[in-house]
Amino acid sequence: MKRIISILLFVFALMFANLVFASEYIMCPGDQLDIIVMGVPEMSTGYTSSGTTTLVPTTPQNKYVVRPDGKVSFQLIGEVDTTGLTVSQFTKVLQEKLAKYIVNPQISVNIIQLGTTRVYVFGEVNKPGLYELQKSHNLLDAVGIANGFTKDAAKKNVFLIRRDKQNEPIKLNLNDLLTKGDTSQNYVLGEGDVVYLTSNGRIDFARDIAPIFSAAYYANKIKNND
Repeated sequence: MKRIISILLFVFALMFANLVFASEYIMCPGDQLDIIVMGVPEMSTGYTSSGTTTLVPTTPQNKYVVRPDGKVSFQLIGEVDTTGLTVSQFTKVLQEKLAKYIVNPQISVNIIQLGTTRVYVFGEVNKPGLYELQKSHNLLDAVGIANGFTKDAAKKNVFLIRRDKQNEPIKLNLNDLLTKGDTSQNYVLGEGDVVYLTSNGRIDFARDIAPIFSAAYYANKIKNND
């Protein structure tokens, strides 16, 4: 019975996470953008609204894709850095920059195709390994794509190891996310991040966490030296 309840809670949390995803999604490399500048079709993409939530392709004009360095090239204003920005924040930046050239620019930005983010999921999950997250890029997606956690998982002791930072791993409470709907625990993951679910047994940082943290750090160092 407990197992059934845990599965139902996990499914519910995944559904809830997808509902808040659109407003909280942080842009990442590979995202393909539909950008409409009202009254300036030559600066807009080849998509228009059909009067519903569906985007209808028209004659292709521009193509805006977030590059691997996190930037987007836009007419008149040049490169715009999307790093750490949500869609609404990116839209505001575009409006501020275009205001130098266009009076009160009205801009609509939508993501029509998400970029993929590769993350590692280790520890007490049913299928540990390297995965590409396509629909969204957060903790629940990573655990879900690894076929969920095992019965031995210590859900209050999940660690997120950032690829590009040398800080201590971030401790997350997956149990609070699943049972209390605490979405602050559902961290957005970046390229090369590591998610590690510890076991119900005693946690030994030097034995369980440090080796993975070191591996992630040196993998990043090697990549940067390529």
